[in-house]
Amino acid sequence: MEIREVFARNLRKARQAKGLSQEALAHDAGIDRTYISALERGVYGATIDMVDKLAVVLNVEASELLQRPAKGRQRKN
Repeated sequence: MEIREVFARNLRKARQAKGLSQEALAHDAGIDRTYISALERGVYGATIDMVDKLAVVLNVEASELLQRPAKGRQRKN
């Protein structure tokens, strides 16, 4: 799994766990909602600064957004 896909899945999962819409997350982070959508679809790769900014808003460690799933827990597409 590519790191962009890992980040996309973890970002979506963390956002949903916090009960935030893409719009709410974007607003809190001071960025455009379409950028959040593109990140969650893996269209764009986030800078390390953006990973940190989103982690702060989501109240998680930046490393959690980049953590690959355990070997036996990867989903097949």
